[in-house]
Amino acid sequence: MIRKVRAEFSARSDGDLRGDPEARRRFCDRSGIPASWATVRQVHGAGVAVVSEPGDHGDADALVTSRPGLPIAVFTADCLGIVIDAGSAVGVAHAGWRGLAAGVIEATIDALGAVGAEPVVATIGPALGPCCFEVGREVADEFPEHTGSTSWGTVSVDLVGAARARLGVPTGRDGGCTRCGEDSFSHRRDGTPQRMAAVGWIEP
Repeated sequence: MIRKVRAEFSARSDGDLRGDPEARRRFCDRSGIPASWATVRQVHGAGVAVVSEPGDHGDADALVTSRPGLPIAVFTADCLGIVIDAGSAVGVAHAGWRGLAAGVIEATIDALGAVGAEPVVATIGPALGPCCFEVGREVADEFPEHTGSTSWGTVSVDLVGAARARLGVPTGRDGGCTRCGEDSFSHRRDGTPQRMAAVGWIEP
């Protein structure tokens, strides 16, 4: 039987999907997603949890599952939320500049391989764009092929471009820049503790 991997990304208008259970319930009802998710405590590293049950799976920045019907999710408010469709499995990664530099995408791809799956396509949700991601030289030096300028003329990094290069498969976008967009939470813009969700699951 061929099963379909689905990806869903929330917006600010959906509410705080990390901290507000009622907002998450409404999002699940609207999107047709099961209400019990597998999540991790994100630490801006490269750890990956391979999961088969919902709940908190400890310190990590990505999850992988081959269990149909189990949503896996990360939470973002400027960092990249990435859903990787690997056919018989799905991976979801939280990737800011530290996670990208640490190799969270490569680690997620390795974890998919360990369960016998290979990435086919990926989708990146709303994230800080190069127009707004002002960085110092120490960050720019981590991404020499993906530096540019902000809309106000300072050094920036194109995190989406860096992620696409590491993914190595066709990669779509679902949303624009969180800082200058109108319907995204942005920690860099206003210090919000609220978070959007990037959710992937295999339809049962």
